[in-house]
Amino acid sequence: MKNRMVKVLALTLTASMVLFGSMSAYAEEDASAVEETVEEAVDAVEDAVDEAEAEVAEAEAAVEDAVDVAEDAADEAVEEAEGEVEEAIEAVEENAEDVAEEAEKDADGFEGLIGEAAAAAPADIEAAIEGLKDKAESVQAEVEEGIAAVSAQAEEAKAAVEEAAGQILEVLDKGEEFEDTGVPAETPGEVYEPSVDPAAPKDQAILVVSFGTSYNDSRTNTIKAVEDAIAAANPEYDVRRAFTAQIIIDKLAKRDNVVIDNFGEAIERAIADGVKTLVVQPTHLMNGYEYNDVIAELAEYEDAFEKVVVGAPLLTTDEDFAAVCEAITAETKDFDDGQTAICFMGHGTEAESNQVYEKFQGVLKDGGFENYYIGTVEAEPSLEDVIAAVGEGEYKKVVLEPLMVVAGDHANNDMAGDEEGSWKTEFEAAGYEVDCQLKGLGEMAAIRDLYVAHVAEAIASLAE
Repeated sequence: MKNRMVKVLALTLTASMVLFGSMSAYAEEDASAVEETVEEAVDAVEDAVDEAEAEVAEAEAAVEDAVDVAEDAADEAVEEAEGEVEEAIEAVEENAEDVAEEAEKDADGFEGLIGEAAAAAPADIEAAIEGLKDKAESVQAEVEEGIAAVSAQAEEAKAAVEEAAGQILEVLDKGEEFEDTGVPAETPGEVYEPSVDPAAPKDQAILVVSFGTSYNDSRTNTIKAVEDAIAAANPEYDVRRAFTAQIIIDKLAKRDNVVIDNFGEAIERAIADGVKTLVVQPTHLMNGYEYNDVIAELAEYEDAFEKVVVGAPLLTTDEDFAAVCEAITAETKDFDDGQTAICFMGHGTEAESNQVYEKFQGVLKDGGFENYYIGTVEAEPSLEDVIAAVGEGEYKKVVLEPLMVVAGDHANNDMAGDEEGSWKTEFEAAGYEVDCQLKGLGEMAAIRDLYVAHVAEAIASLAE
């Protein structure tokens, strides 16, 4: 078809060329001659068109024949496929019947097996039970053996702890071996209670909780002084005592026959005496580990009292910092001669509350006390930090005093001791004249008043 169309176009083109060629060649000839030539070209074109139309008709007939053949072939294929599908369905149905028959046979076999298993089950169960009993006895024996081993290890650990505690006591004893620490204010052999009538205990009590000290004079002048101040301000309450340092409790019992309750014992004694309202007032400087341990242990006994509350430690509010700043600067004003650095030694802690020392240093600076310095034994600011800070001034003398409620082992040895490494010897090595004041904060009336105020706040909170 495509070739025929090309032929028609070629003939048409040829005719056109002949026409234009003739017109060019005979432009000047007679008009009739030109007309004849045009008629001949037209006739040629018409003949070509007729021939092309005939060929198109032949092609259309051929296409119709091909379509008929294709339709016939498709019908035959469909018929064959339908036959194959029917055969497949029949085969599946036959196979399904065979499978059903086999399944019925298998079911009959399974029923027989189940019956046999059921008949044998009791014997198997008994055997399994006996096996489990044997296993349980074996496990129990292993557990008992393990318990015995752990108990033995616990006894060894206990012995090691007791030995270590004895060694620590010996070390502490060395600091007081040749030094008279004073006569105990407590009655030997009796549990010390600041203001409790054993025959008629009150149902309201204030439990004053301190770390404790084995230095008798300092304990009397600080801890007992605080307890007595609280008792005088609250006559409607019994005032009781507890120490948190068991090593101090044990040492006092062994050395002086002085009996002091630890915190748990004091709580149990209060419960036994019928106390219903309990105010716990720690003498700790801050809410560090010791203070938080008291709160945690007290939580175990809260249900034993109708009312219970814990007072704040010494340095809690901004007003507390200001009051303590005023108290220690007033106490040491006679040393403030412009040539003396006055250094207070705190204990220090790894707890976050150690920041109170930095804050207190800031309070002193803001108050104009530029020659006052705060350091700690076991944290920061360290002794090295304090010596460096003092070295920035032009001081000739240094006064050392504990920033602790009591003047106990730390004050007597770490601060004022003559051994290498103490605050005293290190400042002397740095070229300063050193004056050690072994006076705990509890000896200051203003500090005792602050504890009394904290107790009053705690009691007031019970009515809220």
